[in-house]
Amino acid sequence: MDVQRLLIFREIARAQSIGGAARALGWTQPAVSQHLRHLERQAGIPLVLRRPRGVQLTEAGHALLRHADAIAARVQAATEELEALSQLRAGTVRLAAFPSAGATVVPAAMSLLARRHPRLDVRLREAEPPQAADLLAAGDVDVALTFAHAGEEPAGAGEMVRVPIGEDPLRLVLPRSHPCAQPPDVPLHLRELARDTWTGGCERCTDHLRQACEAAGFTPDIRHGTDDYVLTQALIARGLAVGLLPQLALDAALDPGVAVRPAAGVRPRVLYLLHHREADQIPAVASALRALSDTAARA
Repeated sequence: MDVQRLLIFREIARAQSIGGAARALGWTQPAVSQHLRHLERQAGIPLVLRRPRGVQLTEAGHALLRHADAIAARVQAATEELEALSQLRAGTVRLAAFPSAGATVVPAAMSLLARRHPRLDVRLREAEPPQAADLLAAGDVDVALTFAHAGEEPAGAGEMVRVPIGEDPLRLVLPRSHPCAQPPDVPLHLRELARDTWTGGCERCTDHLRQACEAAGFTPDIRHGTDDYVLTQALIARGLAVGLLPQLALDAALDPGVAVRPAAGVRPRVLYLLHHREADQIPAVASALRALSDTAARA
């Protein structure tokens, strides 16, 4: 049965007249009568008895009214839920982010989003860029915060939208006792550390370190590999290696035993937001994208 006609029939039953229903709906009386006739033909049985001063429901009409009331309640509930979502009084955003952003940019963005829209539910999963893109493709998250090194193809493909939101400079991290530890604000060339032992990061970061060093004229002696930036700094602080770390990792946790210098000639990595095409038209997703972009811009 046509849902609209059921709701019109409900108005007729509540007003106990076709004219009263027409006034409540803002329609003409002939239009309401026509919908009632169509509904009765669909039902195959009279739903009302027409009286001089209104209508009286038949047994079938009373039975159908119970269902019409239930449908009206569900329609109202759906309307209210959609209105809450559109006005950001409700909604869920599922976010994936790589570890150093998850410890810096994301908490600040979530806090900003909570102030702007307190009833939004934001759920975070930690994932490196390739895995975050896979989660997005599978529909397990709504937004992925990723990065790409200079010259590297950013994660994401197909219908995904990539939005650059900022840069994350790469820094040389050395033991405080290292001869090249000072001065801290002067860029240091990688070739000055050609004889040092290095520690790498994740597979992609280690590949980038190797390429950067080879571009500087040497092959690095990479003895250690960990994507835990706290462990990386602990190794460096004890004089066991030097490393190349993103600023976000240093912002998340800085070991007092290390010295940090800008890396001369090493381009920063770029931060990207990934989402499915047209997902930014969903109010909750759009708000999360704005909060992440605003936070990255401030950082």
